[in-house]
Order: sequence, then C-alpha cells, then structure tokens
Amino acid sequence: MSVRAEPATDAVAAAALCAEGLGVRRGGRMVVDGVTFALRPGQWAAVVGTNGAGKSTLLLALAGLLPRAAGQVRLQGRPLEAWPPRERARRMAWLGQQAGAEGELAVDDVVLLGRLPHHGLLGAPTAADRQASQAALAACDATALAGRRLDELSGGERQRVLLARALAVQAPLLLLDEPPAHLDPPHQRALFAALAAHAAAGGAALAVLHDLGAALGADRVLVLEQGRLVAEGAPGDAALHQ
Repeated sequence: MSVRAEPATDAVAAAALCAEGLGVRRGGRMVVDGVTFALRPGQWAAVVGTNGAGKSTLLLALAGLLPRAAGQVRLQGRPLEAWPPRERARRMAWLGQQAGAEGELAVDDVVLLGRLPHHGLLGAPTAADRQASQAALAACDATALAGRRLDELSGGERQRVLLARALAVQAPLLLLDEPPAHLDPPHQRALFAALAAHAAAGGAALAVLHDLGAALGADRVLVLEQGRLVAEGAPGDAALHQ
C-alpha cells in the first residue's frame, strides 16, 4: 500500500471527490496537512485514525465547511468553490457528528429538509420530494417514526432520521462523520449495506469511522495520523492490519 503524492490528471477528472495537498489550520497548527486522494464513483471509503488525527476536520474541509490553508478540493472535477451553493448541495450530502435540526420539528419535516436544494427555500415540496423523503425513511428503518417530534426520539432513532435526511438529498456524494453513532448492531449493518448500495448504483461515499473492523467493510480505507494521510488501500491490504 502506498500514499499517493498527487492524483493523475485523468483521475482528477473522473473523481467524485478529489483533495490535492489539502491543509487546514486550526488553533495555530496544521490539523490537516498535505492530504491528497481521489474518490471515484462506485466507491465508498472509510477514514480512520486515532483521536485527534484530523478526521472530522478533513471531512469538514472537504464539505467546504472549513476554510483551507492550502490545497484544493474538487467535486466532480471542478473546484469546490466553482459550484453555486445550491448546485453543490444537490451533489454532496453531509452528515456531521453534531447534525443540527430543531427538536420540535416532526420527523417528516426533518427529512424533507434534505430536499431543500431541489425546491429551494421559497418553493413548496413536490410529490417527488415527498416520495424521496419516504424512500429515505424506509431505507433507514425510520418510517414508523414519521409524525413524531425529533426531541421525543432516542439517540439511535434520531441518528436514523438524520441519516434519512442525508439520503433524501439523493446526492451522488455522501460525506458522513461517524454515521454509526448511537445505532444498534442491526442498524449499523443496515447503514453499511446502504453505503454499499449507494456505491453500487454509481454513487460515492466517504465516512469517518472509529471502528476499524467496520471500516474494513469499505471499498477503501484511508488512514490519518497527525493530520497526514499515511496509508490508503483496499481492506485486504496487510498494512491496514498492522
């Protein structure tokens, strides 16, 4: 297994997401330092590393939610900042560790928020939006939660609803920070099956995970250490087990 110094030009053009020498400075130090990789359509990848390795910061920068100190992020071959916000939101769905949603909102409305990039703030949800939201709820085994308020849910139920909101976007790229958080084992397995199905349908996903065993179910594993990408490869690569 090797660390790519720079993706080839054709890989950049074909990538769902590409980072080139990405650096992020926080608190006066480089928390992400010179990270370069390309994620292709049809792949889901896991980012692993010890606490403080920079995993969540990397994901925030890839989503455009943190300023970069160095490097470039490309979405479908174009610089991230070249995308109009609404178009970018249609192509990239985000789920953070502290995903925001008002506690008094009904589950149906929370998931419908994922459709905002399609109908806009001033537009009313369409039948297609509601169908996409219902399909996302079903994919997350959360249909029975529809109509309940978010603040009435357990941690695991809430996480399934927020995952459904991300899936409802129907974006080609998913960026997920610790998506198994609060989920019981059956729902964790369902989550990973959904990521595999998303990739099999031609999408791409990048998920930060703390569980290396779970990460080995991904198509690729990226290992961060002190903000640097120190290894990447397929799960069967022996170096990932050292």
